[in-house]
Amino acid sequence: MIKSLIRTFHNLKKHKFLFEELVKRDFKLKYKRTILGMGWSILSPLLTLLVLNLVFSHYFGRSIKHFTIYLFCGVILFNFFKESTTAGMNSLMANSKIFSKINAPKYIFLLSRNVTAVINFALTMCVFFAFVLFEPNLAITWKYIFLLVPIFCLIVFNVGVGMILSAMNIFFRDTSYLYGILTMLLMYMSAIFYSIDIVPEGYKTMFYLNPVYCYIHYFRSIVLDAALPSLNHHFLCAFYAIFTLLAGAVMYKRYNYKFAYYF
Repeated sequence: MIKSLIRTFHNLKKHKFLFEELVKRDFKLKYKRTILGMGWSILSPLLTLLVLNLVFSHYFGRSIKHFTIYLFCGVILFNFFKESTTAGMNSLMANSKIFSKINAPKYIFLLSRNVTAVINFALTMCVFFAFVLFEPNLAITWKYIFLLVPIFCLIVFNVGVGMILSAMNIFFRDTSYLYGILTMLLMYMSAIFYSIDIVPEGYKTMFYLNPVYCYIHYFRSIVLDAALPSLNHHFLCAFYAIFTLLAGAVMYKRYNYKFAYYF
C-alpha cells in the first residue's frame, strides 16, 4: 500500500501540469455562464438548509438542540459526499477523449474532480463557522481541530466510491441513474434532519452501517457536544475510508486496460 501511495504521488508530480489544468477546467466549467459563479457553492447548501429547516423544524426542532446547526452539519457533509462521488462517477466518461490520446494514469481525472469538490466544501465551511459563531450558547473550542478527522476520512471515502462508480459507469451506463436513486435513499438514512433517538433501540446500530452517517455523527459530536467520539468510532470511520479506497484501487488496477474498449 505504501508503494502504491508513493507511485501515486510520483505520477501526480510527473503529470502536475495536466492535473492543475484539469482542476482549473473543472472549476470553470462548473460555474460557466452563471451569474453568481462561485456564489452557488455557498448559496446551494444554504437554500437546502432553508427548505429543510422550514419543513422539519416544526417536527424535530423542539427535540433537537441547536437544530439549525444540527441540520447544517448533515447538509454540508452529505452535499460534499454527493457532489464528490457524482463528479467522480462521470470523470472517466467526461475525459475519455483526453486519456485515450495521452498516456496518463486515469485516476488523475477523478482526483481533479475531487479537488474541485473539496474547494466548494471549504467555501461552505466558512459559512458554517459563521453560523456557529452567531448561534447562542455554542462556542468554537480547541476540539474543532478534530473535525479534520471526519473530513479527511470522507475525502478518502469519496475518492474510493468515485473510483468504483466511474469504473462501473463505463461498463454499465445505468449506474448514473441508479446512483441518483441510491443517494436519495442514503440521505434519508443519514439522519440529516432527525435524530436516531426516535428510532427503536434495536435499530440504532444499523445507522453505523452507513459511512456517511458515521462522519456526520463525528462532526456533530465535536460541534454540538464538544466531545470526541469513542475510539471504536474512530476505527470505524478509518475502516470505511481505507476499505473503500482499496476496493476502488483494486477495481482500477484490474479493469484499467479494458476502459478504452468501452467508449
